[in-house]
Amino acid sequence: MKLGLQLGYWGAQPPHDHAELVAAAETAGFDAIFTAEAWGSDAYTPLAWWGSSTTRLRLGTSVLQLSARTPTACAMAALTLDHLSGGRHIVGLGVSGPQVVEGWYGQKFPKPLARTREYIDIMRQVWAREAPVTSAGPHYPLPYTGEGASGLGKPLKPIVHPLRRDIPIMLGAEGPKNVALTAEIADGWLPLFYTPRMADTYNAWLDEGFARPGARRSREDFEICATAQIVITDDRAAAMAAIKPFLALYMGGMGSEDTNFHAEVYRRMGYSDVVDEVTTLFRSNRKDEAAQIIPDQAVDDSAIVGDIDYVREQIKVWEAAGVTTMLVSPGSAAEIERLASLV
Repeated sequence: MKLGLQLGYWGAQPPHDHAELVAAAETAGFDAIFTAEAWGSDAYTPLAWWGSSTTRLRLGTSVLQLSARTPTACAMAALTLDHLSGGRHIVGLGVSGPQVVEGWYGQKFPKPLARTREYIDIMRQVWAREAPVTSAGPHYPLPYTGEGASGLGKPLKPIVHPLRRDIPIMLGAEGPKNVALTAEIADGWLPLFYTPRMADTYNAWLDEGFARPGARRSREDFEICATAQIVITDDRAAAMAAIKPFLALYMGGMGSEDTNFHAEVYRRMGYSDVVDEVTTLFRSNRKDEAAQIIPDQAVDDSAIVGDIDYVREQIKVWEAAGVTTMLVSPGSAAEIERLASLV
């Protein structure tokens, strides 16, 4: 088991403590730091900024939104950061949802699996630098010859020779088809709400992908970097209460009332009635009530909250389920040191 520091995305203002947390993670032996993006801060700028002060930590995105960049633009950013960091970059990608893709980026959302496959193929062509990059489309045709095209587009190879021809790509997948695709074409999986209780189900989805012709990886060399809120405390009730508003947001407030991929994760865990009630309350601006009705078990499924002995044992449970890295969000250098002592 390894640990990754999940810095996430910014709220209304830039966080004030990330330099301290990154330095502590480097010193404590964490494997990686990860940044994220929603519709505010981007993932690459803070990752490069904080990564410049490290020498050993891997630098990952969890996750970049596909629609924020063309595949060649994403490949350029990745090869640039990989050079600057001496080969420490991990590209974590996700499709987001139609509300963000169409409402924020002004792009089409349908066919997310096909778009992901095509996007990654183009990125790997850029890094391989074996020939000018082309794509038959239909989502990212290169050269573009569609409506309004000048007809002058030319296939190109990157000017810069990538440091690595095969930068690792991980996918933030949630549904069964997307997880199977992840096992087929990616190097790792970045689940947001992972629960060891459903490990057999996840493994079946992954095994479907591993069994496909041309799959890149097998279970032996595939990474599962799961987001895990770990709180070492003797006051479980208070810690649980602090986590529930976050779950209420993702369970009831993300996406739209009838299209929320995070909510579907909790439905698969068996919380359909809870999801329905949380969604109704959250979208009626009764957010405190929405958080309060979430049962402790729903928190326990995707977080570890308890005293140090309980946390130590639960980390072993996650490891036995197949998780290779736990992405955690400690609030201080002292918490980072304490977590590192358990792994």
